[in-house]
Amino acid sequence: MPIVAQSSETTDWVSRFADEVIEESERRAPGKPVVVASGLSPSGPIHLGNLREVMTPHLVADEIRRRGLEVRHLISWDDYDRYRKVPVGVPGTDGSWAEHIGRPLTAVPAPAGSPYPNWAEHFKAAMTESLAELGVEFDGISQTAQYTSGVYREQILHAMKHRKDIDAVLAQYRTKAKPAAKKQQKAVDEAELEAEEGSGAAAEDDGSSGSGGYFPYKPYCGGCGKDLTTVTSYDDDTTELAYVCTACGFEETVRLSEFNRGKLVWKVDWPMRWAYEGVIFEPSGVDHSSPGSSFQVGGEIVGIFGGERPIGPMYAFVGISGMAKMSSSKGGVPTPGDALQIMEPQLLRWLYARRRPNQSFKIAFDQEIQRLYDEWDKLAAKVADGSALPGDIAAYTRAVGTAGAELPRTARPLPYRTLASVADITAGHRDQALRILSDLDPAHPLGSLDEARPRYDRAEAWINTHVPADQRTVVRDEPDAELLKSLDDADRRSLRLLLDGLAGNWSLDGLTHLVYGVPKVQAGFSADATPKELPPEIKTAQRTFFALLYRLLVSRDTGPRLPTLLLAVGQERVRALLGE
Repeated sequence: MPIVAQSSETTDWVSRFADEVIEESERRAPGKPVVVASGLSPSGPIHLGNLREVMTPHLVADEIRRRGLEVRHLISWDDYDRYRKVPVGVPGTDGSWAEHIGRPLTAVPAPAGSPYPNWAEHFKAAMTESLAELGVEFDGISQTAQYTSGVYREQILHAMKHRKDIDAVLAQYRTKAKPAAKKQQKAVDEAELEAEEGSGAAAEDDGSSGSGGYFPYKPYCGGCGKDLTTVTSYDDDTTELAYVCTACGFEETVRLSEFNRGKLVWKVDWPMRWAYEGVIFEPSGVDHSSPGSSFQVGGEIVGIFGGERPIGPMYAFVGISGMAKMSSSKGGVPTPGDALQIMEPQLLRWLYARRRPNQSFKIAFDQEIQRLYDEWDKLAAKVADGSALPGDIAAYTRAVGTAGAELPRTARPLPYRTLASVADITAGHRDQALRILSDLDPAHPLGSLDEARPRYDRAEAWINTHVPADQRTVVRDEPDAELLKSLDDADRRSLRLLLDGLAGNWSLDGLTHLVYGVPKVQAGFSADATPKELPPEIKTAQRTFFALLYRLLVSRDTGPRLPTLLLAVGQERVRALLGE
């Protein structure tokens, strides 16, 4: 079936890239499936910054599928990369893992207690599970399997035969850096090294250079299994390769045409795969797009293998609210699995879909998550009533499902901040949580807590794992007699107005109207008066009244939204704590 570019009615970035990718695929490989690619290195926890390496081509591939075209999304697991360092903060590891530095990731033991056979499989498993929950379809390729089975043998021999051509390309970037630019280039190299640990490229040297010349291939040592080797000679006719290990002193001569224990160096390996797989689209991080970086150098080397560099955007870093730029090696960085514990897959997909790849953004693990959910729910309402803009509709549609199916969703998507408050106040008592949530809208009570899942479970997980203990809500057991005794007549009148209205307003909307209305009524206005009809001091009076209620109920000046808190505490207990 011929591939024909079709312009979308929307103007979202995904559609624009899909148009370009389809057109480019027809030029390069007419009649064949479109190939997009990502690369992930399971050298440690694969964090949310690395997820952009997957979500960008996934969204483009999914748009192409929606147009009825065949597309493959390849994820290369760079599990044959060298083990560079023991990541900080990985449970089940200690100093003994350092002895494996230099070995393939699949030759390193998994952290203690892991059910997986090696280090790479341990970290691949968590990411694979998260991608399934996010609805990401892909074809996974183990680079260990590719190299050790001889799949790339012809490409390796070709690279060795053309080693002088490869060296000439690399030499341009080795010699171009002027003294004033060396410091900047060093920073670029370090950024690549850090980013590549978890984004599909364990950074390594350009190859072996010595008296025998330049070689773009690194054997893993037959003695110690590490890649601390130097190729000393190679014969193009016989493919005999000699190397020596600088770690253990082991020396060996092998026939490269029969040898499967080694790999091309990264800046050669990546473009080789572009040509081998026929990759049309692959994004790259800002670290890969600097002068002399892997993506730029690879764009020249790929021609040696008879291919072309993929098209694809440079994508910006993803941050976490309250945290610096993510790095796998520094430990403690949130993974997609961590995010999916506290937010539904639709919200996480939306965060990546709504921003162009070159726009940085943050994923909230702090109080900001409540605002993000409010924004998401407002968008859902606009989509439902037809008032959303086309670009927002496109991002929403990509978030809630794929070309194949919609993602499972919460039947009753109650406000996340409300669910978090209920989970906070009830501290795991599900029967109380159901009672409170049913009181939110007495005309349409929940039949079971399952109707509010999985959103309720995500909000509860956020409360339990990301809200400090000193910020948790603890309702008083007894009235604060001293505070009640100290109240003036105005405070007592405000409490009386609230208590008199409780029974007739016992719902989320009713209590919201009541608690905001008490200061209005006390000042001589109608409880229904709008902000435009009220003097500015009413807002001050409301804040003062709210602070009083918080102190009487939870011994703090702030807390969960008061209507939710009142519902959670229950009428009888509220009356007691407010001194009735």
